[in-house]
Amino acid sequence: MKTAYLLVPFAPLVGAMVAGFAGRAIGKKATHRVAILGVLVSLLASLWVMHDVSQGNTFNGALYSWAVIGKLKMEVGFLIDQLTAMMMVVVTFVSLMVHVYTIGYMEEDDGYQRFFAYISLFTFSMLMLVMSNNLLQLFFGWEAVGLVSYLLIGFWYTKPSAIYANLKAFMVNRVGDFGFVLGIGLLVAWTGSLDYAEIFAAAPNLEKVTIQLIGDTPWSLITVTCICLFVGAMGKSAQFPLHVWLPDSMEGPTPISALIHAATMVTAGIFMVSRMSPLYEMSEVALSFVMIIGAITAFFMGLMGIIQNDIKRVVAYSTLSQLGYMTVALGASAYSVAVFHLMTHAFFKALLFLGAGSVIIGMHHDQDIRHMGGLRKYMPITWITSLIGSLALVGTPFFSGFYSKESIIEAVHHANVPGSGIAYWALLSGVFVTAFYSFRMYFLVFHGKPRFETAHGHDAHGHDAHGHDGHGAHVPHESPWVVTVPLVLLAIPSIIIGAIAADSMITGEYFKGVITVFADKHPAMAALAEHWHGWVAMALHGFTSLPFWLMVAGIATAWYFYLVNPAIPARLQQTFKGIYTVLENKYYLDRFNEWFFAGGARRLGSGLWKRGDQGLIDGLQRKAGGLVLPRPASGADGVPQPLCHCHDHRTGLPAVLVPSPSGQRAIDRPWNRRLRH
Repeated sequence: MKTAYLLVPFAPLVGAMVAGFAGRAIGKKATHRVAILGVLVSLLASLWVMHDVSQGNTFNGALYSWAVIGKLKMEVGFLIDQLTAMMMVVVTFVSLMVHVYTIGYMEEDDGYQRFFAYISLFTFSMLMLVMSNNLLQLFFGWEAVGLVSYLLIGFWYTKPSAIYANLKAFMVNRVGDFGFVLGIGLLVAWTGSLDYAEIFAAAPNLEKVTIQLIGDTPWSLITVTCICLFVGAMGKSAQFPLHVWLPDSMEGPTPISALIHAATMVTAGIFMVSRMSPLYEMSEVALSFVMIIGAITAFFMGLMGIIQNDIKRVVAYSTLSQLGYMTVALGASAYSVAVFHLMTHAFFKALLFLGAGSVIIGMHHDQDIRHMGGLRKYMPITWITSLIGSLALVGTPFFSGFYSKESIIEAVHHANVPGSGIAYWALLSGVFVTAFYSFRMYFLVFHGKPRFETAHGHDAHGHDAHGHDGHGAHVPHESPWVVTVPLVLLAIPSIIIGAIAADSMITGEYFKGVITVFADKHPAMAALAEHWHGWVAMALHGFTSLPFWLMVAGIATAWYFYLVNPAIPARLQQTFKGIYTVLENKYYLDRFNEWFFAGGARRLGSGLWKRGDQGLIDGLQRKAGGLVLPRPASGADGVPQPLCHCHDHRTGLPAVLVPSPSGQRAIDRPWNRRLRH
């Protein structure tokens, strides 16, 4: 089985290397065939591993010893269990669909081979992350997906907006990763190991250990460690206030938007907390912190989706909101339900993103939903698959999203963690909001009067233009088969995977022995198992639940606002102009970050430069040279004039004293020697 384990991550890596180093030599067709073959092999191996794990076979061991420092071992190793197997299948399946889809979407792009290299490398990085059995390898995968996301978000590197977006993503994730490193450091310092099993074995001994951070106040070691680790998850899984990078990741091509948002990177934080459940179960404070952050993200990021007009950004803010749902489930100790929603969400969110990309292709790279309408007539496959994705997203009974989303709401309802009451109502409110913005987009794109005939003179709206400009009205068209086939294949699990997996994941049996829950302290999962009567009964009961009627209300409101009486949204915008302005400015978090963090870093650097470099270092050099020079004067043209003309007494060569560009005094050739007139 070790061969199968190795095939899973390294087959995409081989594809990435071939595409990256030999792509131009072998051509486009050979490039995408090699890359797709690598991911296909990885998927087949993942399915084989999942089958093997279902028979009760697991693996935990080192494959390579990188370094040994005293008793600390740094190794490359795999942990293959139910959680890993599920993540492997999800990552490889979605990645394969994205690879096939890319053939049609990036056909005209000059960076075709480079893009395949990047997405295959992205897949390898995520697989190394989920398969790791130690914190060192986890951190490697963690940083690798961050690095490749930087390359992919800024794929069109000549666009200023893309450059800004990838730098933003990179820097925000560095903030989160700083906390993540601190958490890893604390675990290594107190357990002396990087291996999961050894850390979990030592964890009970650390439950009552305290450390001093500020003054003499004692802090629980486990609480501080768990919060630090979660700060890393806040960056990777885009939780408030480190969510700001994810909407801007839309500057990258649509296929990578689907991969980032659905199966890789943003799911890394949810996976990590679930893997670390033995630690989080020992800290009520950490769980409460996780839950509150998730509730804020779920509700307030959902509100942002209401005002978006870029089709991809609507889906992006939907991702933020759904990640908030998963995070709340983690805080309620419903780890298996959080991972369940991670899995169902991966399929229908990939479907929605690729559906949005298909619409962009059909609209000749126009992304503004205000320029669409009536596309179901022109793009029937994209229409029906997008409808399936939307129904799954809003939690329609019998669709996959219903089972996971409803379970999260119920788990939070039964949770006793501080903040669970606030989180419960935030999630309920989020149901209405999600239904409203999802079907606002759906109705504006696929129903109503076609508006693309009157959308003249607009440009390609920036993001996925591939160098094309909008030249007036174009008749939309259905996308090629390499685009529609992945849509159909993703639509199938978006319908059925929830019903298939609900029994084992809601009751927690699938993750038995993998995820730890202290049932006596955190009763949410026990309550879900107690009320479980099968997937059919759950769906039928769903038609009578409060979330269902909130969902219906959201869909009905969107239908009335945008198909029956479209004047209402404009009036509401004027009436609630202040709220709209806040939402339009993204709660002013971008401005705050630019002023406080980015501006603060620049001010700090400038201060160190002026006081340290110019004031201290240059000042000492001037004193060592025995020179006291007057401040230079400027000529009529504003250019600083030479201070004096002199010569070096040792060589007899002329030397001219001139001011430096910064206004500091300098002497040209050689400036630091004693000079005489």
